[in-house]
Amino acid sequence: MEFIKSIIKNKKLIWQLGRNDFKNRFASTSLGSIWGFLQPFVFMFTYVIVFQWILNTNSSGEITYVAWFLPGMAIWQWLNDSIMSASNSIRTYSYLVKKIVFPVDIIPMISIVASSFVGLFLILVATVVCIVFGYFPNLLELVYVLFAFFAFVIAFTRFTSAITTIVPDFSNLLGIAMQLFFWFTPIIWNLNMLEEHHTILTIIKCTPFTYLVTTFREVFIPGSMLTDNHFLFTIVFWIITIFMYIWGNSVFKRNKKDFADVL
Repeated sequence: MEFIKSIIKNKKLIWQLGRNDFKNRFASTSLGSIWGFLQPFVFMFTYVIVFQWILNTNSSGEITYVAWFLPGMAIWQWLNDSIMSASNSIRTYSYLVKKIVFPVDIIPMISIVASSFVGLFLILVATVVCIVFGYFPNLLELVYVLFAFFAFVIAFTRFTSAITTIVPDFSNLLGIAMQLFFWFTPIIWNLNMLEEHHTILTIIKCTPFTYLVTTFREVFIPGSMLTDNHFLFTIVFWIITIFMYIWGNSVFKRNKKDFADVL
């Protein structure tokens, strides 16, 4: 609860520093923050062109591919950027840790807020495209997915930010792991392709990344991830998230006193 209280107490500071963080990422360029929105936008639609028209993939089944693909890709890019930036945030803001009295617990939140500017933009793009193709969002599910997204990212980076600060090489390992998660998460391929491999399918469905990508798709395209097996995968997701938070919080608090010494 101490961590949550710290977030609430310093919410204005988190917002201000997060906004400045986003601006500073592109401060040396002529177009400034526009690059932050343009690069992932072009990246997403490059995938659409390659997989829909060049490779002519049928991952989406009978659903329009661009409307099937963009929600999953949008939330993945937001997820990946948030995790990587928040995990490295304490080293990025080392001057706050070493030189002044500062609530170190909130530093990963600054990077999560900074990543959310582009993330929400990509979500908006995906939403507009889905509406154009006749897939309208379920607002209640949208609110739930966004809540689940932030809960998982905060829980996950509570652990990874502490480990990356103590062991810098962990950042490279995490980057490799996120690349593997990208290909093993049904972003450009469909879960239906694994119907004959029940064990592998169940394992993949139980991963938080698959849960977030799939449930965000179901905001626009009704599916069964939230309702199958009496909310089994929803229960698994929250068990993993709560466990990650408790574990990560313990690791963070135990190592926080050493951050200034290793930076």
